[in-house]
Amino acid sequence: MESLFCRSNEEIAKSLCLEKPFQAKIIYQNLIKGISDFDAMTSLPKTLRERLSAEYGNALSSRIIRKEAAPSTVKLAVELSDGAIIECVRLSDGENRYTACLSSQVGCAMGCAFCKTGTMGLVRNLSAGEIVEQFVLLSSLGERISHIVFMGMGEALMNFTAAIDAIKELHREDGFGISYRKMTISTCGLVPGIRKLTELNIPVRLAVSLVAADDETRSEIMRINRTYPLRELKNALISFQRHQDRRLTLEYCMLGGINTSHKSADELAEFCKGLDALVNLIPWNPVPDLGFRAPEDSEIRAFENDLRKLRVNYTIRRSKGQSISGACGQLATETKAGRR
Repeated sequence: MESLFCRSNEEIAKSLCLEKPFQAKIIYQNLIKGISDFDAMTSLPKTLRERLSAEYGNALSSRIIRKEAAPSTVKLAVELSDGAIIECVRLSDGENRYTACLSSQVGCAMGCAFCKTGTMGLVRNLSAGEIVEQFVLLSSLGERISHIVFMGMGEALMNFTAAIDAIKELHREDGFGISYRKMTISTCGLVPGIRKLTELNIPVRLAVSLVAADDETRSEIMRINRTYPLRELKNALISFQRHQDRRLTLEYCMLGGINTSHKSADELAEFCKGLDALVNLIPWNPVPDLGFRAPEDSEIRAFENDLRKLRVNYTIRRSKGQSISGACGQLATETKAGRR
């Protein structure tokens, strides 16, 4: 069964062979409340509940097959209807604020050298409903989720329509009601996607995985830069900010001995000129066989000191969930689905 999210009442009614279209609305309202077992949807006639349970078992198209927990982090492995497996994460800031980190694709085609997801290649895009169901499954863990980031598996702007449809569904006033301003799309620097997002003018936040601010280094570790080099990326970000008037986040994964030098700091400061941006320093989360190393504490301190002198607005983020491979760049799965 395909996901019932991001579909009209008429489409849900047709999919489930409902005689009365208003019953689709009842099913949707139950899903919003976290009720996915047809038997538990007591506002539906008993005979209908019995039929739906017998035919479909559950109103969700995906299911949790593994749950792993670490301080402030829970990672779920989710099996989709075709057997493909993705991962999503719930993060806590320690002050009762919970964030859902969602995947947009099974695998990823971008091939960033420091990211484990990139080793999978792209298996397929997720549907908008499959993206929303990750939020539902993470919400079923028992805490109210107030923020959403598209920083899981995949490049959200490569699956633009589905990602935007999911965002709109999560924002619906008669649905989950998550503010656009509490949602963040992360991209490796897909310039056409940034421009489309600019034109759409939905006030979501934008985070860009920068990693290096010189074309030679960035092209070596992030293939996207060979197609859309830093000048094109910056122009797209300037245009985005003119329309949105909101601070950007530049994600800077710190790779020991590669992008932590004084020169790297100077180049980063130069890139930030003309942008209202917060640089998010993220020490690389170890992934076996990728050939990188996490920066030494002394490297991090020296780089921070350089950025302070250069008056770069930055913060440092110690990633959560390393022990369960749930931190940035560590998500990857085996999948039973064939590539498309």
